[in-house]
Amino acid sequence: MASYKYHQIRTARANNVGGTIRRLLEYIALHNKGKFILALICTVLSSLTGVVSSYFFTPLINNYIVPFIGQNNVDMTNFIKMLSALFGIYIGGVSASYIKQKMISLVATGLLDDLRRDLFKKMQDYPVSFFDRKPNGQIMVYYTNDVDMTRPMIAETVPTLITAVTTLFGCFIMMAILNFKLMLIVFGVMLIIIFITAKVAKGSNKYFAKLQVQVSNINGFVEEYFSGQKVVKVFNHEDKVLDDFKNLNNELYKNSVRTNMIASIMFPVNANLSYFAYAIVAVVGAYLCINGEMSLGVLASFLLYVRQFTGPVSNLSQQFNGFMMSLAGAERVFELMDKNGEINEGKVTLTNILEDKEELIKTDKKTHRWAWEKSNGELVELKGDVRFKDVNFSYVENKQVLNDISLYAKPGQKIALVGSTGAGKTTITNLLNRFYDVQEGQITYDGIDIKNIKKQDLRKSIGMVLQDTNLFSGTVMDNIRYGRLDASDEECIKAAKLCNADSFITRLPQGYQTMLSANGSNLSQGQRQLLNIARCAVADPPVMVLDEATSSIDTYTEKLIEKGLDELMKGRTTFVIAHRLSTVRNANAILVIEHGQIMERGTHEDLLNLKGRYYQLYTGKVELD
Repeated sequence: MASYKYHQIRTARANNVGGTIRRLLEYIALHNKGKFILALICTVLSSLTGVVSSYFFTPLINNYIVPFIGQNNVDMTNFIKMLSALFGIYIGGVSASYIKQKMISLVATGLLDDLRRDLFKKMQDYPVSFFDRKPNGQIMVYYTNDVDMTRPMIAETVPTLITAVTTLFGCFIMMAILNFKLMLIVFGVMLIIIFITAKVAKGSNKYFAKLQVQVSNINGFVEEYFSGQKVVKVFNHEDKVLDDFKNLNNELYKNSVRTNMIASIMFPVNANLSYFAYAIVAVVGAYLCINGEMSLGVLASFLLYVRQFTGPVSNLSQQFNGFMMSLAGAERVFELMDKNGEINEGKVTLTNILEDKEELIKTDKKTHRWAWEKSNGELVELKGDVRFKDVNFSYVENKQVLNDISLYAKPGQKIALVGSTGAGKTTITNLLNRFYDVQEGQITYDGIDIKNIKKQDLRKSIGMVLQDTNLFSGTVMDNIRYGRLDASDEECIKAAKLCNADSFITRLPQGYQTMLSANGSNLSQGQRQLLNIARCAVADPPVMVLDEATSSIDTYTEKLIEKGLDELMKGRTTFVIAHRLSTVRNANAILVIEHGQIMERGTHEDLLNLKGRYYQLYTGKVELD
């Protein structure tokens, strides 16, 4: 397995803090606005409980404790009433905290649900090139790590921030009322804490963004390794893979240490500064009490406010690590959501028309006859006339893949594409499906430029059987029906019989209801390809593309399905890519493609008589690369 190209990912510094938070709040407002507002109200009430309750110690100590020290037969009625009121405030605070925690949990979970749903929906519009260039493991990180990282921001950081603001504002007012001089001391320490927090946040932001990317790289590497572990073992590259993983893991380790070290500085510094403020207030307050400038009850309440005043800042510093990780994850998710999807400017759609009428009449019924419907209502019968005109294409700049390709496939013709690996055969079919768009030239389908056809309708008209089979979790029947979701069981079975898949399916433990696992790993490669062909058959497309469709099937099985494929291709325009030249002998036209150019075109007999490249390949004088 090749060394994982982790360096290809650009690590951008997360600097749109306000924009990211705003978008998260917009998501919350869309579905959970009421719950979120209720959670904020309860957070404020819970915070004010501590502020209000602390003030009670001033009258309790000054009016009910200090005056009656050493006295007997003290009337405790008012004292008990005061304690009862304080107890009621605490009960209210506990209730508010419970409601807040329940609501914020619902809001945070709902946010993750919304983000994943919208991200998945958005990715349905991304072009094939996006998935070709991004490893599956890295894509999975967005759904698992990055989305999940937004939860601490909503469930912990936001409530902590609201609590801090409410508590700080309340304590600030109460301390100013109790003793303005002492309040200035606490306020000065507070400014120092804020300054340190801002400095650390500014310096560590880039490390958190880089950390998220490195986690993505690790996941991408691991996913790639487990997908190709057989290849690794066959070539004895375990040590090489281990070294590559160690390099990635070491980079993650070093950045994690650096990131967490910076974030961890904040809590001990802030905590010690808060203790320092508490000690100064205690000393100065004691001096004021001795001089009669302050009562003992005021000092007791003030000391409680000092702890409450510095506590929220310390709590915020503890939340800093999680907040920055959440912010980096959310920005990555939104950055992915903001990518442009496929350009689908087509107006022409695919529709069914009546089979038994010479006139083109649109119908909502499922028929075996189709037409293209233009925006003005004009119907053009779908016959399967495909033409490439002077097409040039490259996946990356300065690396031409197709050079001035011109070809045609008349309705019902079977066109074979042969040539070396990398010659451009699969690229031609990719352009036909508009997985990629041509840079120069034109592709027409029944005289209509395919750029004017809606992509969904274009692809609906083209059935593809690829060399790489992709089966999904579910039953055999479900996987065949994937070709057309409204197909009945009878139609799926008919399709399976057509390509000779029925015989092996009926021998499975539960027949068509047998569950497939891990991309059909409980089937042979040939059986998986037969299901792939059956899936295409049930779709009943007017045009077909067979890209090395029988390369993974043994010669005996290949002969079994040849008749079924011939029946399936009857009356349909078909493009066949094949390395086995024996499978394309009956093609109406064979195109020999080398280095992105069409070298020869003709029937099997014509090309043999030409004694060119095809003749050399067929007779074994040269071999396909």
